[in-house]
Amino acid sequence: MIMDNNLMKLEKLIEKLDRIDGIEFPISDQELCERYENLYTGAVNDVLREATLLDQALPITILPLQFEMRAAGIAFTIRSNPDPTVKGEMDIRAQMLDDMPKNCCVVWDAGNEDEAAHWGEVMTASAIARGARCAVVNGGLRDTIQVLKQDFPIFYRYRSSNGSLGRTKITGYNIPVRIGKVYIKPGDIIFGDVDGVVVIPRSIAYDVLLRAEAIKQQEREMRTWVHEGFSAQEMVKNGGYF
Repeated sequence: MIMDNNLMKLEKLIEKLDRIDGIEFPISDQELCERYENLYTGAVNDVLREATLLDQALPITILPLQFEMRAAGIAFTIRSNPDPTVKGEMDIRAQMLDDMPKNCCVVWDAGNEDEAAHWGEVMTASAIARGARCAVVNGGLRDTIQVLKQDFPIFYRYRSSNGSLGRTKITGYNIPVRIGKVYIKPGDIIFGDVDGVVVIPRSIAYDVLLRAEAIKQQEREMRTWVHEGFSAQEMVKNGGYF
């Protein structure tokens, strides 16, 4: 009998988790992001639910720095871990910033870090200079007043005056990361507003956009029915919902 020494079959798992989807949209990345920014996360999340994707919202602890912030961008991911050493950190940060693409949403995953600030005034200015649209930081923010003055959409988990040097180091960027239950790959669409942040897989991002735009129009019609005195049952018969 021939024994199979490869006890773990990982090919499918590697294909699913490691593959970066480079699909091109029929519109530019900039237009895609701008059209998402005309929506709201509730409508987009409803479309993801229709696609049986029920875990695409980031943890409820990640919230916008300002109530009215709404932004969308192409995921550019960063991962860091607590580390008391400093050597090499400035080099990888400089390389990361030089590789940051236009129209991106910087997604910084600091894991369970709850002491250091990973984003601040200079990082904000650097991201703006490179054409980034927003940032999502599963970690800390500092220089809050200076950041607010730059009018850059940021979603974050906590604030701390602790600088990151000597406390945490970047371990990689433009790689798949996981925040909460959500697996995020470079190139995915990140969309956030006052209700939180959702992640749209790149492979379906354009179709989700079209469907969410249709839902927005449908809900506009539903508001008209309410004002015209439709009963709840009449609204449901006409395709409405609550």
